[in-house]
Amino acid sequence: MKDYYKLLGVNKNASADEIKKAYRRLALKYHPDRNKGNKDAEEKFKEINEAYAVLSDPEKRRQYDTFGAEGFRQRYSQEDIFRGFDIGDIFKDLGFGTSDIFSTLFGGGKRGGFRYTTFTGPFGQHAPRGEGADFANYYARSGAKPSKGRDTIYDLTISLEESARETEKLISIRREGKMEQISVKIPQGIDTGKKLRVAGRGERGTGGGPPGDLYVRIQVQDHPFLRREGDDLYINREINFSEAALGTTIEVPTLNGIKNVKVPPGTSGNTKLRLKGEGIPHLKGKGKGDAYVRIFIKVPKKLNSKQRELIENLAKEGL
Repeated sequence: MKDYYKLLGVNKNASADEIKKAYRRLALKYHPDRNKGNKDAEEKFKEINEAYAVLSDPEKRRQYDTFGAEGFRQRYSQEDIFRGFDIGDIFKDLGFGTSDIFSTLFGGGKRGGFRYTTFTGPFGQHAPRGEGADFANYYARSGAKPSKGRDTIYDLTISLEESARETEKLISIRREGKMEQISVKIPQGIDTGKKLRVAGRGERGTGGGPPGDLYVRIQVQDHPFLRREGDDLYINREINFSEAALGTTIEVPTLNGIKNVKVPPGTSGNTKLRLKGEGIPHLKGKGKGDAYVRIFIKVPKKLNSKQRELIENLAKEGL
């Protein structure tokens, strides 16, 4: 797969200005007007235009960086890549015309009187002036097939408590230039990394194609004292040596409130006590995970004289 950064000769942390400067330099070098009949230069010119179309667009660049070259091409067609891409001003600054750019990039034949207007065609370039400069007719003339719109991703952060119960969230996304509010149902048991599909709320399709989908990617916040592993929950509690030896009852916070948990006599450090069914509901199927209380025995760092005497007596007794 093509590495757009390597094609332009910039690193992945390059600024927008650095990317533009690199593109201008290469466009000047490989422009067809300076390389008549040079097929290698023509192919290179196509590649750097494709790279710049992606890396000059903040959202396309973010998607490319996130999913990599292969994942990006699975989400973006050639039409998607060049949608909204206008290089006319850059070529004018370099002293070139733009009349042959369409045929160079997309392999179309040059038409008589081929000129550019402000009408945006299906590939994002300016459409040719001529018979019926109309969006649908232009698609028909170009032979472009209906294409599904690009899927989009929205990152949503929820609390651990929200992940344990079915809930609903109202999110705001920018779609077709406007802010749109969408209600998303969050199933109980969902975990970090899971995606929820909202059909038809992605980008608009081309040539009459259907819109893409919106995928809501879940991130579950860390909890102050509960740690999730799968559908089980873990909490650490400290007890005194005397409590571990004699047994005790401790209060343990759970997602369902405070629970009284019996610690049996003779409990050693790092013991796990199970609270059945106090974990996270299973995302698929019935039932819940469990909660586990991990017991740690607190050892005092300083002893007063009386405590020291008592412990020394215990030591004499073999404890």
